[in-house]
Parts: sequence; structure tokens; C-alpha cells
Amino acid sequence: MLAHWRGRERYTVFDSAYGDGSGVRALLQAWRDDPQRPARLHVVAIARDRMPGFHRIPQADAGLTLDLLSAPLDTALAQLSARLDFIRLHGIADEGAAFARPLARIAAADALLAEDGLAAEQLDALAAQGFVFDGAGRAHFASRKPRLPVAPAPPRRAIVIGAGIAGAAACERLCARGWQVTLVERHGRPAMEASGNHAGIFMPLVSRDDNIPTRLVRAAYLYALQYWDTIGGIGRAIEGAACGVLQLARDAAHAQAARAIAAEGRYPPEFARWLEAGEAGAMLGLPALEGGWLFPQGGWARPGSVCDAMLAACGGRLDARFGAGSVRLERADGEWQVVDAGGAVLGQAPTVILASGAGARDFPQTAPLPLDVLRGQVSHIVADTLPALPLVLCREAYVTPASHGICCAGATYDLDPDPALRQSSHDDNLAKLRALLSDPLAAADAPLAGRVGFRTVAPDRLPLIGRLPDFDAAGGTERLRDVPRHPGLYGLLGYASRGLTWAPLAAELLAASLEGEPLPLEANLVDALDPARFVLRARRAPRGPNPVYD
Repeated sequence: MLAHWRGRERYTVFDSAYGDGSGVRALLQAWRDDPQRPARLHVVAIARDRMPGFHRIPQADAGLTLDLLSAPLDTALAQLSARLDFIRLHGIADEGAAFARPLARIAAADALLAEDGLAAEQLDALAAQGFVFDGAGRAHFASRKPRLPVAPAPPRRAIVIGAGIAGAAACERLCARGWQVTLVERHGRPAMEASGNHAGIFMPLVSRDDNIPTRLVRAAYLYALQYWDTIGGIGRAIEGAACGVLQLARDAAHAQAARAIAAEGRYPPEFARWLEAGEAGAMLGLPALEGGWLFPQGGWARPGSVCDAMLAACGGRLDARFGAGSVRLERADGEWQVVDAGGAVLGQAPTVILASGAGARDFPQTAPLPLDVLRGQVSHIVADTLPALPLVLCREAYVTPASHGICCAGATYDLDPDPALRQSSHDDNLAKLRALLSDPLAAADAPLAGRVGFRTVAPDRLPLIGRLPDFDAAGGTERLRDVPRHPGLYGLLGYASRGLTWAPLAAELLAASLEGEPLPLEANLVDALDPARFVLRARRAPRGPNPVYD
């Protein structure tokens, strides 16, 4: 393998059985020890001892990527977006031979394969797909089927518009790959819009059918927990606490449905655990009439501190332009220019990433996207007027443990543009808080205090991550891959109330896509996030009201 990877910019290895990880660790060490190693090594391995799905494991070395896929071999390969240079097949004698076709689909033109213990039918299936064996357990890929050419490395220059949680994550993930990034922010400093809240919470979803939103949030949440450690950690470089989140059941029916999910034993206790009323109440020191889900690794963080940590990690590759005011996009010499209101060019690059939240509606290129802007008012409650909470408590609303003498409660979802604090929204937050605490006198006479922010929400409540569609040029396009796109223009939009959770994995997905690397999510989940999905949906049905994200 070492001779095969030398002289390459990137190299991707697939291992059919991660096992205890010793084989992958040896491979990573061999890469570190080889002075002629490729600049980036991507390792993709099947690991069945995790929750279902693809799991990207952040590495301390920016040149390494590790993906662990928890799925049957043929299913995982069918959903993998990658080009495999070296393939190690072992421990799969009982897997059947259906994996051969999806494996050949993603094998590089000169891929090598090493096998150990494959069944005769598996070897025959691989040979039928173009793998030529030498009789000693090794093969090379010699299919005559045309291969898509390997895309050249892109010019590693980009402009990111927006210095909130989405834009800061994009800057960090690109700078980690050696990109030069210009960050353009209309305010004088980062995190001045929705990312400026005192506290945001992070927690996963659970569902009986493990639907697409559940799978996506789980992947993003698990990645974020590990990613934050690479930039300093929650409670250290990042202000906050991984204190746990308790999501109380709404009513008896909701509790019964949760018990049915818990009885299936799908989730390990460190991820999610159902607590009956007695155990939940003892933990809180408050009534928890129907019980609730405990997410022990969840918690809260101040989004602005997350932004600061991500931008600090960019180092000298980041050129930040704060106080830019309103800007527009223009094309010049095959690249994008960001131009301010006075006509000055703030930056020029072949790649632009719009991570501007509600501001995306001001750009003609993104104005047709069906993004609603929701007003969210958070109330700041003096901690002494509330019970001391050991963790984040939520149901229809949430309340955080005290920080700097304040607990955050909220947030409202209002369809109006009023940026000012108002008593009616405060009263709504207090009513939900009292119901959450089962205390009609909690925060009595709490003065109006808090913050208003605006989040963007798509009709399906999922983010928009990837190349932005050109609605005007779409014509009668019926397939996602055929939707015309604006050249070099990408979006990280529509994070709604889960910006903390979405931002790291969304930025990693976009950066991997730009680099032509293996993607960290299953192909059908990547498609579910593609902004172009709304081009296709626009001609299938008229747009209806956008349900409120909760």
C-alpha cells in the first residue's frame, strides 16, 4: 500500500471490519511515519458496535479522516460517497456477495484490494465486477466501465459571508484543509444575530421509526460532541456545560410512546435513557409527572464563545472583514466578488459560502429559497427566583442552569420582524417555564429582560447545505443531480433552533464536498440537505404554511 499511495494528494482506504481498531491505528501510524505519504489520508471502516449510520470521528491531525459506518456492508457501500484507492476485505464470509456491485461503483480506476477468508461466491462476484486476483489474496481493479475522472484540487480560496455559528464553522473546516478564507460580516464582531444568545442547548432526537431528521440530528450531535473537544472543549475554551438535558414527556400518551422506544434497547445509556417519574423527579428535585428522556451528554453553550473558538482555530489563514454592512455578489473573471454598499470590493474568490442566516433573503441568488424567518425572544431570569437546576430542562420550552446569575428560558416562535423585547413574549416564556417546573409561582414578577434573535427555517425543518440552485435556469429538471447550480456558490442556511448542533457537521460536509473527499453522511441524507431539493418540490405542489420548528 505504501508504494501505491506515494505521490498522491489524497488516498482513501476502506476496511470491511474495524474490530478493535488496531488495524486502523497501525495504518494511521504508517502514514505518519512515511515522509512520502499523501497529504490527506481517509480511512473508512465498517464498525457494527455503534448506533446505526455514518460516524465521522474528528482527528487531531488535520490530514487524517476516519469514518466508521454502522450498517450492513452492502447497504453502507451503496450509501458511501467516496473513491476508494485501497480495499481490505476480511471478516465478511457470511455477508453474501451483494456488496460487490456497490463496491465496484466506488472503486478508483487503479484500486488495489486485499482479501482474507472470502467465500468462493464473493470472489466470483468481485471478479465479475472487474477485480483481477493474483492468487495470493490480492487484486487490482481493471473494470472496462468508464470511471468519472478525478476532479482536480480546487483553488483553495473562499469567501464566507456571515460570522455566526454557521459561518465560523465553515471558516474553521476550510482553514484546517489549507484554504485561505475571507470572512465578511456586516456587524462589527462575530455572533451578533441569532448566534448572540446567552445560551443555546444541544441534544439529539429520538423517534420510533428512526426517520431522516432523527438520523441527521444524531449524526450532527455525535460529531459536534467530539469536534468541540478539538477546539478547546465545552466548559473550557467554550463557555457552557455538558451537564445533561432532561426532556420531559408532554403527557401520558407521549410517555407511553417513549417507553416503547426505550424498550427496544436501541440507544446506549450514555446517549439517551428513559426515566420514569420518580427517578426524573429525584434528579431534578421537582415534580416530573410523566417522566422524560435524559440525554447525559447534552447541555448548553454560549454560541458566541463557540464562534470565537472556531475562528481562533483558523489561525493566519483567515482574513476577517467585520463591519462590512450590506453587501452584494457580482461575477468577474470567473470568480465572485463581494461588494459593499459603496462599491468597494471586499473580497474575490472562486468559492462563496452564504452563511448569513436571515440575511440570505437579501441576495437575489438565494431569495427564491423557501426560508421563513422566525422571531425568537429568550427571557433572562434571575437565578435566585428559580429552583437550582442540575441540567437543562425542556419540553415545549427550555430553561438552562444558572450562569453568571442568570437562567435562560424560551424561546418564542413568532412570525413577525419586531427586534424589540416585548412583554407578551416574556409572559409566554414565563407561562411555559412555570408549567415546565410545575410551579405556578416560579419567577414571580420577573422583570422584562432577555434578547431577540431571528432564525431561518425551511418547510421541512432541515438545513440547506451545499451548492445553491439556479431557480431561473432549472426549466423542467426532474432529478436532483440535474438541477443547475450557481457556479461556486454554496449555502449553510436554515439551522432554525439547532445551530449549535448543526454547524460542525454541516461545515465538515461542505468542506469535504468542495475537496472531493469521502462525505461524512449517507448519500440519501446528503440529498435530504441539498438546497436544490426545493427546485423539485416547487413544481410538485404549491407551497403551504411553514410549520413552526420545535
